[in-house]
Amino acid sequence: MKDSRMFHENTSTDCLNLTTTSTGGDAFQKKGHSARILSPEEAERLAKDKVLMTDFKQLKLEKEAQKNWDLFYKRNSTNFFKDRHWTTREFQELKACREFEDQKLTILEAGCGVGNCLFPLLEEDLNIFAYACDFSPRAVEYVKKNSLYSTERCKVFQCDLTKDDLTENIPADSVDVVTLIFVLSAIHPDKMRLVLKNIYKVLKPGKCVLFRDYGLYDHAMLRFKSGSKLGENFYVRQDGTRSYFFTEGWLELWTFDHHGLGMTHGTVGMRLPGAWEPLAVRTRWFP
Repeated sequence: MKDSRMFHENTSTDCLNLTTTSTGGDAFQKKGHSARILSPEEAERLAKDKVLMTDFKQLKLEKEAQKNWDLFYKRNSTNFFKDRHWTTREFQELKACREFEDQKLTILEAGCGVGNCLFPLLEEDLNIFAYACDFSPRAVEYVKKNSLYSTERCKVFQCDLTKDDLTENIPADSVDVVTLIFVLSAIHPDKMRLVLKNIYKVLKPGKCVLFRDYGLYDHAMLRFKSGSKLGENFYVRQDGTRSYFFTEGWLELWTFDHHGLGMTHGTVGMRLPGAWEPLAVRTRWFP
């Protein structure tokens, strides 16, 4: 079985949190923070790791991406990831976006896995209706079989976010909050833009996307062996699942600045060992 540390989601690891809204917003003050510093041995090892997997093998991984995630859930069932009870603590926007205390929210968990984020949220907040989707049909079935699953509280469906139109299952402009938690990193960087454009079809104007994922130099990144590299900050695990490690610059300038997704501001933060230091930025772009 794959070493679980390659998939760690501990809140003390090097992760990126991002909150973005689809319209408006005042300018932010930028706050500095200290990024993780590599040891000389780590820096040397990363500098030497320049050989990329062949195009043929990379194409095979892309074609078999869904199969590899389905096999992952077949091996691990619902027992691999811990329930994410930290979601409302890390993302205060889940409460702050309400206009009044008991307002009902509609959320979309894009990439729900087996419900480790979905069910804790539904238990904690009775005024949430959730749409949830995942790339893996097996993961979706695990969600439906969970004793907490109720069609009155949530709707789950299988979806390839890079090509399946979300509006086939969710009305356009109907969602208050979209969560992307350890999801975008599993998708090829060339297709991440397609995911973001897809989720903005169902997001209400002015509402938010909550993003959390692996940050550059995360310890999981440093554990990849030679031959695992697919591209810059992009690696494959032994089971064929892939992981991208984000930088703040990528999030600020590439994802949410260059592709006309309609937002005018966002906040980015780096999760560092033992500390949480937000970095707020202003981004603008035009369709």
